[in-house]
Amino acid sequence: MLTQPFIFDSKPLIIQYEVNFQDGIDCGGAYVKLLSKTDDLNLEYFHDRTSYTIMFGPDKCGEDYKLHFIFRHKHPKTGDYEEKHAKRPDVDLKKIFTDRKTHLYTLVLKPDDTFEVLIDQAVVGKGSLLEDMVPPVNPPKEIEDPNDKKPEDWDERAKIPDPEAVKPDDWNEDEPPKIEDHDAVKPEGWLDDEPEYIPDPNAEKPEDWDEEMDGEWEAPQIPNPKCETAPGCGAWVRPMMSNPNYKGKWKPPMIENPNYQGIWSPQKIPNPDYFEDSHPFQMTPVGAVGLELWSMTSDIYFDNFIICSEKEVADRWAADGWGFKKLVASANEPGMFSQLVTAAEERPWLWVIYILTLALPIGLGVLFCWPSKKIDDDMDYKKTDIAKPLTKGGLEQEVQRKDEDLEKPNENGGEDEYEGGEDEEDYEEENEGGEGSQEEEVNKSNKSGSEEDEMKEADESTGSGDGPAKAVRKRRVRKD
Repeated sequence: MLTQPFIFDSKPLIIQYEVNFQDGIDCGGAYVKLLSKTDDLNLEYFHDRTSYTIMFGPDKCGEDYKLHFIFRHKHPKTGDYEEKHAKRPDVDLKKIFTDRKTHLYTLVLKPDDTFEVLIDQAVVGKGSLLEDMVPPVNPPKEIEDPNDKKPEDWDERAKIPDPEAVKPDDWNEDEPPKIEDHDAVKPEGWLDDEPEYIPDPNAEKPEDWDEEMDGEWEAPQIPNPKCETAPGCGAWVRPMMSNPNYKGKWKPPMIENPNYQGIWSPQKIPNPDYFEDSHPFQMTPVGAVGLELWSMTSDIYFDNFIICSEKEVADRWAADGWGFKKLVASANEPGMFSQLVTAAEERPWLWVIYILTLALPIGLGVLFCWPSKKIDDDMDYKKTDIAKPLTKGGLEQEVQRKDEDLEKPNENGGEDEYEGGEDEEDYEEENEGGEGSQEEEVNKSNKSGSEEDEMKEADESTGSGDGPAKAVRKRRVRKD
C-alpha cells in the first residue's frame, strides 16, 4: 500500500523495479499491477480480478516474449473500463529472459499523454496514449450500420464466364488423365509366381494365444527374400503415363463482368457511443502495488521498487541499486578468451571461424615478408652433359676424333683455332671485328686448352687398368 495515493494531474508517473529470472523461465510473468485507489480496496483479498490502473512488466510463454504496458481506461458515458495495450517494442526481448541477469524495467508516463518504456536505462518503446494504443482510446465517429443488408441483386463478381463461348468440336472430355504405357516391357527376371511378402517361417504362435478368443493365428508377413535380387515379384502391371489427348472438362473463358458493382459494405452511421477523451493521462488514482503472477518457474527475483515523479530520483535509485549489481556482475564475468571458448563449446562451428581468423593474417604476413627466392634464368636452364662409360678402345677413338676436329679450319675464313693462351696476342691482331667476336674467340681458345689437358688425362687413365673408363665430354662452342 502506498503511503499516499498517486493522482494523475500535472506530474509524471515513474514506476521502476528490478527482475532476475535466476533459473530462467519457461512460461510465466514478472509484471506488476498498480492497483486502483477505491473504497473497497483490501490487499488481504487481492486476486486476479482486483481493479488496477496500470499493468507493466515482462511476460513470456513458449517463444512469445512480451513487455506489457496496459492501462484501464474508463468510458466517460457508460462508466465501463477497457484495457488499452501499447504496441510491442521493436527490439529482441529474448536475451533478457535467458541470460539470468538482473534487469531494470522503467515506465515513464508524462502529463502530455506520452510514454516511454526502458530496459536497463535504454528506451525500447515510446509513443502516445492517444495514437499508439490498441484499441484506440477514442472510438471512431462513424460505424457500420448493423441493420443494413446487402441487396439481393448486388453483383460482387469481378469476372464471369463468357456466355458466347462455344466448346470446340474436337474437345473430348472422356479422355482419362492417365493411360497405360504400351511401350513398357516387363523387366527380365520378373518373378510372376512369387509373392512380394511371405509368412515369417521363424515366427511361433504365442503360448497364451486363444483361437476361440483371438481367432486363427497367422504368422506375420515379411519381405520375400527371393525378391531382393529380382526386379520385382507378383503380377506385372504396365506403368501409367500422362495421356497426351487429355483436356479435361471444358469451361468457358472468364471475362470482365459488365454488371460488377464492387464489394458491398454496410453504410456508415454516426457512432452512438462516440466520445473524445483528449487527456487519457488522467487515469484512476493508484493506491497500492501488487504482484499477481502465474509462473511455471520458481526463484523469480524482485527488488528496488520505486514510484516517483522525478526521473533524476529514479536514476539515482537505479545507480545505487541496479548499477552497483551490474558493476559487480561485470567484474565477476569471465574474460574475453573464456567467453569465446564457451561460445564455441555451444556452437562447434565457431572453431572454424577462430582458426581462419588467426591463420589468414599469419599466412598473408609470411607471404609478403618472406617471398620465394628468384632463381637465375641461366642457372635454371643450364644442363650438364651426362658422363657415359667408355671402354679403352672407345676412349682412343674419341681422343683421335677430337684431334681431327681441332685441325680443321673454322667457318669464318680458314683461320686456325689457337690452343691455350700462347698465341692470344696474334689472334687479337688478326680479328679486329669487335669486342664481341674477340670475347667469343678467347672463350674458344680457353676451351681448346682445356680439351688438350683433358685428353692428356684420358691418355694417362687408359694406361692404368683394363676396365671401362668414364670420360666427361665437353661441348665445343663454335663461332657463328
